[in-house]
Amino acid sequence: MSRHPYVIADVFTDTPLEGNGLAVFTDGTAFDEPTMARLARELNLSETVFALPPRKGGDAWIRIFTPGSELPFAGHPVLGSAFVLAGERDVVELETGLGTVPVALERAPDGAVVFGRMRQPLPTLEPFEQQAALLQALGLTSSRLPIEGYDNGPHNVYVALEDEAAVAALTPDQGALAALGRYNVSCFAGAGASWKTRMFAPSIGVGEDPATGSAAGPLALHLARHGAIEFGQEIVIAQGAEIGRPSKLHARVEGSREQVELIEVGGAAVIVARGEFTLGDG
Repeated sequence: MSRHPYVIADVFTDTPLEGNGLAVFTDGTAFDEPTMARLARELNLSETVFALPPRKGGDAWIRIFTPGSELPFAGHPVLGSAFVLAGERDVVELETGLGTVPVALERAPDGAVVFGRMRQPLPTLEPFEQQAALLQALGLTSSRLPIEGYDNGPHNVYVALEDEAAVAALTPDQGALAALGRYNVSCFAGAGASWKTRMFAPSIGVGEDPATGSAAGPLALHLARHGAIEFGQEIVIAQGAEIGRPSKLHARVEGSREQVELIEVGGAAVIVARGEFTLGDG
């Protein structure tokens, strides 16, 4: 029998048992891909990470699994992995399926990591052709901003509601959303620097996500492109309250509508558990 340690962190929060839970196997070298997928299903968190030796000069290569599939990039797994794997580093460079993502860390006076900011892969803007079906699945008749998709590994699509109360009141048809394909459906409302989101992705095994870092950066871009915020303005996104996991995400985009230069997403994280799997060899 072999023992395989893992760490559980709550990400995009500084309060245990809030935010988005993440499991990180700090040494994933013993696992093949099918075993990684089975462990992710066993833990049944939004994502599970397996840390591996770097291949391209970073500090670690990470593979990211939902209960249903592997992702090339996702936000809270990258941020949470940086907290877990930081050691004495103030910048952790994590190799993902979309390239190396640097995470700049902020520390408390005692040296504990308390906040991180990741420079995300720039998304590709995608037209979304199933708008009527999406609105019907959400129980809506329209969106206050254009419904558009952004691909930064996950496929994110955005629907703007009238106000935060309307976002909180959503009761989507999960089966109809799953039938639309592999989309993170982010529904949002707000103004200025303060926004509220809920994200649904039943097609990848996530009915509702407590905090979606990969969707936070493109949301800032979507808002800036359509004049709801200024380029360079940092927004704070509240998510997860409806499922008992309140989260706080920070996001900003630099550049212009014609040329995006940088997308940065930040937040806190807290390690809440350590354990190990005991598995039979072979």
